[in-house]
Amino acid sequence: MSAIQELQTALSDVAERVGPSIVGIGSRQRGSGVVVGDGRILTNAHNIRGDEVTVTFSDGRSTRGRVAGVDVDGDLAVVTVDSNGASALKWADGVAAVGTVVFGAAATPGGGTRVTLGTVSAVARAFRGPGGRKIAGSIEHTAPLAPGSSGGALLDAEGRLLGLNTNRLGEGFYLAIPADAALRERVAALGRGEAPPRRRLGVAVAPAHVARRLRRSVGLPERDGTLVRGVEDGSDADRAGIREGDLIVAVAGKPISNPDELVEALASAETPFEVTVVRGLDERTVVVGSGVATGEA
Repeated sequence: MSAIQELQTALSDVAERVGPSIVGIGSRQRGSGVVVGDGRILTNAHNIRGDEVTVTFSDGRSTRGRVAGVDVDGDLAVVTVDSNGASALKWADGVAAVGTVVFGAAATPGGGTRVTLGTVSAVARAFRGPGGRKIAGSIEHTAPLAPGSSGGALLDAEGRLLGLNTNRLGEGFYLAIPADAALRERVAALGRGEAPPRRRLGVAVAPAHVARRLRRSVGLPERDGTLVRGVEDGSDADRAGIREGDLIVAVAGKPISNPDELVEALASAETPFEVTVVRGLDERTVVVGSGVATGEA
């Protein structure tokens, strides 16, 4: 058998194996989804509008599903629906090396499944989710994706779920959230209706270049950090004494130079933790107490 024939066979086998497990999301197919359990669909949060959504299966059957849980920051959503016996995809380990052959699977309008071929072109990539937060650790690949494919599956050669296609880079490159153990845990929690916990200070912050410009404008020396442009009344930041105009330079001992580093440091900090701020020329350390909630930093 020639290499071309082997590829044809592999594509046909994958399409036949996974087709019933790939669904369309939205009455006009805003995106795709993947059956990950009995009556449970995984898709992207940006495909969801409201508490219910139309789900279309590969045989053309459409039904209404209920949104069980949404993680906007992670661009994930779980929908519960009558899957009518559609099998859940098997999970791969979510780890792919550059050069790995992969398949992209997405729904086509009105039913049916589109399967494409590509390779992993890079790993550990990052992009911004719909809420503006950085989503790291993504798989970059070259399996072509048409509009309406986000939330579909990235598959390995065995037809197992390697990642959830989420972001188009343009010029033929795409990003997928890896289907690793961490994603399984997040999907299980969303299926139970549990919102992901997000520790927050209760501050609005400015980009690093704005902080540098503002400090220069008032004659202060430049300093890496994240500028506080607002503090929520009664928040942890307010109670700790953080004020508008402060420059956050460290959280729990980790240096902070931009808002992404602030979010990451907050996520890993154990309460109580210290926050170092610069107010004018004065550096001070405050202690932040307990407080875990959903929202921005």
